[in-house]
Amino acid sequence: MNRRQLLAAATAAALPLPALAAIRTQWKVRGSEGFDALCFLGPLSGKPLYTRYYEAELAELRPKFAAQAALDRLQKLADAKGWLLAPGLCTLLSAAPDATLDDILLSVREAETRVLPTYRASEYWDQENWDLLLAGRADLLAALEGLRDAGFPDFRRRFVAARLEARIPALSTRLASMDVIAEQERLIGRKLDPGIEIVLLWFSKPHGTRIQGQRFLSHVDYPDELTIRIAGHEILHPPFPMDGPAAKAAIALLERDPLMVRILKEHDPAFGYNTMEGILNEDTVEALDQLIAERLGVSRPPAKRWAEADDGMHVLAAGLYGMLKAEGYDRTGGNIETWMALAVKSGKLAPASLHASAAAVLGLPADQLWPRPKT
Repeated sequence: MNRRQLLAAATAAALPLPALAAIRTQWKVRGSEGFDALCFLGPLSGKPLYTRYYEAELAELRPKFAAQAALDRLQKLADAKGWLLAPGLCTLLSAAPDATLDDILLSVREAETRVLPTYRASEYWDQENWDLLLAGRADLLAALEGLRDAGFPDFRRRFVAARLEARIPALSTRLASMDVIAEQERLIGRKLDPGIEIVLLWFSKPHGTRIQGQRFLSHVDYPDELTIRIAGHEILHPPFPMDGPAAKAAIALLERDPLMVRILKEHDPAFGYNTMEGILNEDTVEALDQLIAERLGVSRPPAKRWAEADDGMHVLAAGLYGMLKAEGYDRTGGNIETWMALAVKSGKLAPASLHASAAAVLGLPADQLWPRPKT
């Protein structure tokens, strides 16, 4: 589960939607002290990816936090596994109640009974991640207890309570006309549950994180358009089974593409996507969510989006998007797994075709797609 940086910007014009179509998507919006506590482990870890957003909060709470050594060991363990600590913990522990920090503490203490059954049955089940939780459990408990002892619940409430009170009804009203599920179903070629739950947090920047079920974490201050884009993105993970024949064929081809191999090797691992499977999963979803955002009128210009996101590493997303647009897939829809299998067999995903498509979308020469030229 990865985790991803989506930035707010101006919207683009929407394609017309059926005027009287019933809205299929059922939205729910809420907050969560427990997930906010897990997310605050990111800033407390000292990683610049997070600290730049929370300097004032860190200055206030860090002197009261007595479990830094435990958190440092936990972060070191996650880094060794290539795991984004806070997003990974949120996804894994979303199998159990999350309303309060005490809920999370109980889930960690009793993970075998409160977390494991649901997590094992979910699409996110991963033995290595489960083993990582167990290996780091003592330090995780110490870090969470350190947050509790530092007064985290009251500390968080001062930042977010009033915002949530105003934001939840306002966002719910805006979302009522946004049929994200119908658009996703049209593009992936299979039915989804109609429910989407958005959990608004304070300490979640810069991520929008998918958790178990059709739920995701977003920031309470993100604009409506960004929250809709995150919903359009996160529910699509994975776009098709990553252990299926289409994904395996695509991964095998990408692993023979020198450009994609360089991106995998040279990109900042803090962004995630540290396997070719992870890149295929993420970039296929990004290509599809761009089509959805354009149709719903909340998109960013694709060239600008992929120039700014994660140092420009999502070349595959741009290439896939260009092919889908050229074929009119945004209008016709289809089954994305079938499309991907045919793209491999027909040569569309071969380097020459893929690089040319990405170059056209990004406005760059095909031999300058990575690393992205400095501007």
